[in-house]
Amino acid sequence: MRTDTSPISILLPRPAPVLPEQRLLLYAIRRMGAHGLNDAHAANAMLSTFGQSYRRPLILLRAFLAETARASKLKITIAASCCGRMTRDEIILIDTLIMAVSDPHAAHQLLSNCLGTVDCVGALTSAQALNQAFGDLARPLA
Repeated sequence: MRTDTSPISILLPRPAPVLPEQRLLLYAIRRMGAHGLNDAHAANAMLSTFGQSYRRPLILLRAFLAETARASKLKITIAASCCGRMTRDEIILIDTLIMAVSDPHAAHQLLSNCLGTVDCVGALTSAQALNQAFGDLARPLA
């Protein structure tokens, strides 16, 4: 069995998600991570997806990212918003958001390892609320 050890596959180990809801989250995380929590492109992407109900998931995503940044003891690596692959940290953030409701203990462990801290309950509860918002608006993450 051959493993890919090219620099790209080491820095960006997984392709971007296929599901549109997960791609939206990845895009918004990248835009807000690079341009701030009030990025207009991220807000427009949420508006295009959710229509008039866009505010709840947008504000909850902002809360999740703010809480993640506050709790983190490590740098969180993000790729450019046009990149077709994900960094290790992006994989963990997306996976945490997906499993926040169904398996909160595993989500907390993943997020704790990524952030280098045991105190990330605020980020986890924000992730759970965001996951629930997507589900309530008929766009479940998984």
